[in-house]
Amino acid sequence: MQALVLAGGEGTRLRPLTLTRPKPAVPLVDRPFIRFMIDWLARHGVDDVVMACGFRAVDVRAAVGDEIPGGPSIRYLEEPEPLGTAGPIRLAAEAGMLADRFFVLNGDVLTDLDLTAHLAAHEERDALASLALYPVDDPSSYGLVRRGEDGAVRGFLEKPDPADIDTDEVNAGAYVLERSVLDLIPAGRAVSIEREVFPRLVGQGLYGLRLEGYWMDIGTPERYLQASWDILEGRVETAVAARMGADGTGIDELAEVEAGAMVSAPAFVDEGAQIAATATVGPRAVIGADCEVGEGAVISESALLAGCIVGEGATVEGSILAAGVEVGAGAAVTAGAIVGEGARVEAGAELDADARVEPGGIAA
Repeated sequence: MQALVLAGGEGTRLRPLTLTRPKPAVPLVDRPFIRFMIDWLARHGVDDVVMACGFRAVDVRAAVGDEIPGGPSIRYLEEPEPLGTAGPIRLAAEAGMLADRFFVLNGDVLTDLDLTAHLAAHEERDALASLALYPVDDPSSYGLVRRGEDGAVRGFLEKPDPADIDTDEVNAGAYVLERSVLDLIPAGRAVSIEREVFPRLVGQGLYGLRLEGYWMDIGTPERYLQASWDILEGRVETAVAARMGADGTGIDELAEVEAGAMVSAPAFVDEGAQIAATATVGPRAVIGADCEVGEGAVISESALLAGCIVGEGATVEGSILAAGVEVGAGAAVTAGAIVGEGARVEAGAELDADARVEPGGIAA
């Protein structure tokens, strides 16, 4: 089975984290984010993945590679310009990369939905296109999908008025398509599959299947951190659990955690990291490879990507530090802050909540 992954977005809501690397390549716990999607696809029998890339496509390829041991083969399609959510499908077909039936998936979702059941329902219904649908607690924040008892999609409801809401099912960004759907995608321009293609298929072989499980768009800092904690706490099926201790604390064998340091579950400390004896890490913390956490420093509900240095007595709370960030002694990085790659927070500085520090910048 084949899958086309839409991974061409710029990840603007995660800036400045995504100013120096594309969102698919941003680390999430212990691997580039897009690897979670590839691992998920492999569990459901996908052996050929086409990555449709745009922004910083070279970096996506460097982060993922052409093949994952024991996993699917990876091929790359680079959009010459942004083509929306349907344009890359047409481009891939013109490049001779698509089979007669294939998955299409939004590349910014962490999920463990049952794609095997999705494909089986598509085949049983002899559908032209099938949408994975996911139930949400607050449907008013999403575009809704209306369907009949037989699963046939009857229509779509964008930004609904609460009085009009009659379903809790939203488009989960995972589709099974037959090749004939390509006839509905114009060539040479950006096309929205949600707004221009699927509405034309209503009553013409478009079906939806409700899938339970875990599903989250990681496109905001809050969701990025929540996805990290959900991985560590086992709310989503991933391979990270294999590296976690029974108490939910993942300490790599090559990490240097000095005696006396407090690491509270759930936390993940990657190889080469150094945690000083009087430092406190967690609960809810990810410490990337080769990070250094100094004496008396406190890291909680935060993700530190590779090579960060947190000085003596500094605190990092509810924040994301990109690779190579240095936080000086006694500094405070408060909830909601994102510090760009290679930036420095000076000793004793206090970052306001939701602060943004550009890559290579200095916060005094």
